[in-house]
Amino acid sequence: MALVTYKDKKTSGKKLRSQVFSGFSTQGRDFKDPKVYDLELVKQDLLNHFNIRKGEKLENPDFGVDIWSHLFDPLDEDTKNSIITDVENVVNYDPRVELDSISDDEYEHGLQIRISLIYVYYSIGETLDLLFDDNQGLLTSGSTFYSANQIN
Repeated sequence: MALVTYKDKKTSGKKLRSQVFSGFSTQGRDFKDPKVYDLELVKQDLLNHFNIRKGEKLENPDFGVDIWSHLFDPLDEDTKNSIITDVENVVNYDPRVELDSISDDEYEHGLQIRISLIYVYYSIGETLDLLFDDNQGLLTSGSTFYSANQIN
């Protein structure tokens, strides 16, 4: 795992900030600074994965989720198991996070899925509420951070 450090432009070069993960995103950002780091990057990568339907990614038809095709299916055990399997596959695809818990529920225009993740490198947990809305796409409501040490 690489550790990237850079000089903070606002100081005289004495203060160093470090990031473990770095990347780019234009989701919800202005184009002046599209860089994202660490937890924000990991979370954005997961949300991007949830936004891709199976079969949409070129040369990798198994990448993505089938959750979108279950939005108005009856939420029986088979559907719940399929959704939970999709969520587990997305989280297990990214080695930077581990799955703590999943719950799913019906929502007025789709499905609501609550996942609790542990950011492995940081030992921090986060609970995310994902709303798969037929009209507006993937929506996220507030998330909650917690210490991963509470789990042990």
